[in-house]
This record gives sequence, structure tokens and C-alpha cells, in this order.
Amino acid sequence: MSPQLTLYLGRRDFVDHVDTVDPCELTLCTLPHPLSVVWVQLVCAFRYGRDDLDVIGLSFRKDIWIQQLQIYPPTGNSSPNTPMQEVLLKKAGDQGYPFIFHLPTNLPCSVTLQPGPEDTGKPCGVDFEVKAYIAKEADNPDEQVDKKDTCRLIIRKIQFAPDQTGVGPKSNISKQFMMSDKPVHLEASLEKEIFYHGDPVPIKIKINNETSKVVKKIKITVDQTTDVVLYSADKYTKNVLSEEFGETVEANSTFEKALSIIPILVNNKEKRGLALDGRLKEEDTNLASTTMLRPGMDKEVLGILVSYKIKINLMVSRGGDVSVELPLVLMHPKPAGKKQT
Repeated sequence: MSPQLTLYLGRRDFVDHVDTVDPCELTLCTLPHPLSVVWVQLVCAFRYGRDDLDVIGLSFRKDIWIQQLQIYPPTGNSSPNTPMQEVLLKKAGDQGYPFIFHLPTNLPCSVTLQPGPEDTGKPCGVDFEVKAYIAKEADNPDEQVDKKDTCRLIIRKIQFAPDQTGVGPKSNISKQFMMSDKPVHLEASLEKEIFYHGDPVPIKIKINNETSKVVKKIKITVDQTTDVVLYSADKYTKNVLSEEFGETVEANSTFEKALSIIPILVNNKEKRGLALDGRLKEEDTNLASTTMLRPGMDKEVLGILVSYKIKINLMVSRGGDVSVELPLVLMHPKPAGKKQT
């Protein structure tokens, strides 16, 4: 019988709890040749550039972190099976071999850069791949292995918003125009520090127009900045939302109102290079979560840093504008029952 490998895992999302990461519990079903050796690797890799450009040096791939375990023949160093592994062993049968990978806390979360319509191959970004393979050599992690002797699974490392968050940001400005001895005051604030993907983001806006000009409309934009720190400090910004509101503020009057926006991926499907939370196959995802930097972390290890900025701009009659900016943090809420520190 020819060698066969099958990987079983109970889930494909593993949560970064800041001080710990969920263990990656898997079971490998093997029917190898008696003289073969079976290894399993978990690799966190950074990919930048298209596969078809690799031969001319315009593509870049780096293994950020790699861990390797010998699964067959068994080494005798296994620990007691977890409840998840017991479930997986029932599926794998007598040839099942359980194992666990423990991810360190300093690795990035899964991020995918949205491909363009003509792009082929694996998308750019940071991903985690479990690879099992049948080796011909006893201990050579760099051995070239035939595809028919391997099986692979992409998993995701994700992070949820913490339970305790700080106060929302606030920004204000006073701008004076030519031929006017009094200014326009603009203040904008968010009610909280972190917002969840897909939820409305209400922006509280206060305007005190002491001039003879009229504020004709309010424009709000949200930009995503992607900082590719591992490659060549390549930073670029893409707009993910632009909305105009028809509210006017007459001369020598005030205005106070909360205007809501929802920056979401569905309105940005065609924007090549937009950072998304890691994808599994072609399933839908969302805009990338904001990168949370812990004190003392090496930014280069993270590969890709993602941040958001809201800009509130007042369009003023007879030329001119007044604007302020606010940072925006987008993350996923913690599901009920999930551990969070």
C-alpha cells in the first residue's frame, strides 16, 4: 500500500490572548512505509510579491518562525491526550498520532493583502501552515519532498478585543480664515477606544462657527495604513470609507451631532493590496484588525502592521476647510466563553 497522510484538527482559528496563545491540537493519520519517517511542521511565513515574479527577484518570502516534530515512528515523548485530541483520534482510527504545537506570543496574527483581479498564486501576507510529510532522510528539515508525500492545512492566528479598554480619542482645532477676525472651532471624539468590525462608529462632532462663512457640508474618510516592516519599510495608505454629510452650520452659530460610519470590506472588494484578516481558501473575511503592539515587541517580527485613521473635514463657503484626525482601532469581539486576559 502506498504511503498516506491525513491531518485532523478541531478548528482552524487559534486565539492570541496577549500572554498566551491557544495550543494547536492536531492528530495525524498515517499509513507510511515501515522504513519511512514522518515529520510535521508549523510555519509562520511572510510572503510579499507575486509568485510569477520570484525568478526576477521581485518576490520575497521569509519563514518568521518554524517548529518541527517527528510523528512517526513515535518518539515516546508524548503528553496525555487532550479532550480535543481524543475526539480527533476517534476519526483517525488506529493509525492516528496526536500532537500539539505551542505558538509563542510574539508572532503576528494572520493578515492577507487583497489580491487584484489578475493576480494568481498565494496572496501576499502573513500565514500559518501545518505541513506533514514523509521524509527519506532521518533528520533533515530542508529535504526536498515530493508534493504527493505531503499534506497541508492553513490555520489562522487571531486576536480579540480586550475586555478592559480605555477612553475614546478626542481632537480639536481652531482655524481662522483671511478677512475674518474670528475662527471656526471643530472638535471630534469617539465614545470608546475600540470598535468591532461591522458595527457603526459614531463620531461626536462639535462646531462653533464664529465667522461670517457657512460650513456647507461635512466629509468623513477612513484610511487604512499598512506598514510592511519586514520587507523594506514599505508603507502605504488606502481609503476604505468616504462619506459626505449634508449638515450645514450657518455663520455665527453652533452645531453638535453624532455622525455614524461603518468601514467594511464589502465596499472595498476591488482594492488591490488592502490588508484583510487572514483568509482560509476563498471564504469571506473582513478588513484587517488593528495591530496591537505589546511593549518591547520587535516590529520586524510582526511582518505587517495595520492601523486606521478617521479624518473629519468641514467644507467652508468661499474656499477653505477645517479638519481633524482621530485614530480608529478595529477588532473582533471576544466570543462568549472565550478566555481573555
